[in-house]
Amino acid sequence: MARYIFITGGVVSSLGKGLMAASLAALLQARGYRVRIRKFDPYLNVDPGTMSPYQHGEVYVTDDGAETDLDLGHYERFTGVSARQSDNVTQGRIYQTIITKERRGDYLGATVQVIPHVTDEIKAFALAETDDLDFVLCEIGGTVGDIESLPFMEAIRQLHNDLGRGNSIFVHVTLVPFIAAAGELKTKPTQHSVRELTSLGIQPDILLCRCEQPLPASERAKIALFCNVRPEAVIPALDAPSIYSVPAQYHAEGLDEEVLRAFGIEDAPQPELSRWIDIMDRYANPEGEVTIGVVGKYVGLPDAYKSLHEALVHGGLANRVKVHIRWIDAELFEQPDSDIAARLEPMHGILVPGGFGVRGSEGKIASVRFARERGVPFFGICLGMQMACIEGARNTAGIANASTTEFGETSEPVVGLITEWMSKEGLQQRSAEGDLGGTMRLGAYPAKLTGNSVVSGIYGATEISERHRHRYEVNAAYREPLEKGGLIFSGMSPDGQLPEIVERPDHPWFVGVQFHPELKSKPFDPHPLFAGFIAAAVKQSRLV
Repeated sequence: MARYIFITGGVVSSLGKGLMAASLAALLQARGYRVRIRKFDPYLNVDPGTMSPYQHGEVYVTDDGAETDLDLGHYERFTGVSARQSDNVTQGRIYQTIITKERRGDYLGATVQVIPHVTDEIKAFALAETDDLDFVLCEIGGTVGDIESLPFMEAIRQLHNDLGRGNSIFVHVTLVPFIAAAGELKTKPTQHSVRELTSLGIQPDILLCRCEQPLPASERAKIALFCNVRPEAVIPALDAPSIYSVPAQYHAEGLDEEVLRAFGIEDAPQPELSRWIDIMDRYANPEGEVTIGVVGKYVGLPDAYKSLHEALVHGGLANRVKVHIRWIDAELFEQPDSDIAARLEPMHGILVPGGFGVRGSEGKIASVRFARERGVPFFGICLGMQMACIEGARNTAGIANASTTEFGETSEPVVGLITEWMSKEGLQQRSAEGDLGGTMRLGAYPAKLTGNSVVSGIYGATEISERHRHRYEVNAAYREPLEKGGLIFSGMSPDGQLPEIVERPDHPWFVGVQFHPELKSKPFDPHPLFAGFIAAAVKQSRLV
């Protein structure tokens, strides 16, 4: 039977519950345990798929096609365990399921209520597909006291009793702020947060205290006394130089030991942390550095490109170099007096990421042209590949009006709306008038690579599987003129209908992909495309 670790947060948001859950799971995994992490989100959206990146950050996509919270990216990157649809649920999805059942008559005329119907549905989600696991970590989104999270708090309170003594614990992540004017750490916010939590019937077993200054033993003892936990169970969590140093830091503070002690496990093997030590050695002792310009439209919020940022870091780890990322608003290149060269010439590589909508598109196309003409390593992802195809059509294939139907009617639809495609479930069909939520080509799809292509050499294979999230596709009818212009279609869907990868063999490194390789990159297993891109940027840095 799996043991459960319920993770809550208090005082303020953005304390790093997701990172804490991922780090703890990595430590348990390093001891030989089988783990899985789940996220409960209190908002009423069914999933984050239709939410603005400025509202929610990136949408993380799983192999089985779920659009999920970005914390699932942390979970995968730290454990290597592929996330799936059953690892993220929102309050919206819970209510959608309940209302569907009610309309079908599944409740046999009963009055449908938060207790027991909503809480039972949450508990069923937490318990599903856990037979082969040793530990399930469940992160509750939001902070204690939020009205939206109350059904989830009640559900895990009930589940704690249902599972029986010794089969579940509560870890509460809280803030111990440092008041500079007084020169003191303040424990009162943590005390109030725990008091709020206990008023809901939940007594935390372990407190993880985020702080900017070391937490003295006297303050730990004070927190333990007022919050009814052992002093050893008050774990300080100071800011770290890198998120990948957090597992080793938490182990040094005794987090995993306290978790096992709370479960009564005394004979656990010591964790094997060699791969985390190697990662931190590579991070702390680079042998060079490169600068990558990311030309996007959501650059005002770093979390909008969270997986992309981490994948570039992983590419640096693979090449033992430090990667400096310059976030550049694509709209800047659409202004009449914009000096593209001044902004892009210092870059050793240019990356155009995914996105939706016309805003910034011409700036992205201008960036592609700069990279192509100047011989700067270029990496286009999803919309970035589509912009590379439009740029190639306009400037090397003689198709002056090349565009995409995503931006309006066009006489030369080099990119168009995908209305049907084959998946593992069979033929999928969509219409332009359909709902936006969950109607894209989502999840893992296979692709076949040309044997002598740049990308087949990078992958070391001619058959791959990558994750997609898009509504529009490059029109294969334009393949011949684009290839005459030097843009080669080096990866296609198995049926040969959908372009997956384009490249320019006459360029130092020019690759565009329709999928999102950043979603599968991990610090201990960098994605080969990002490792190859950074390797090309290293060569570029030696030329300038």
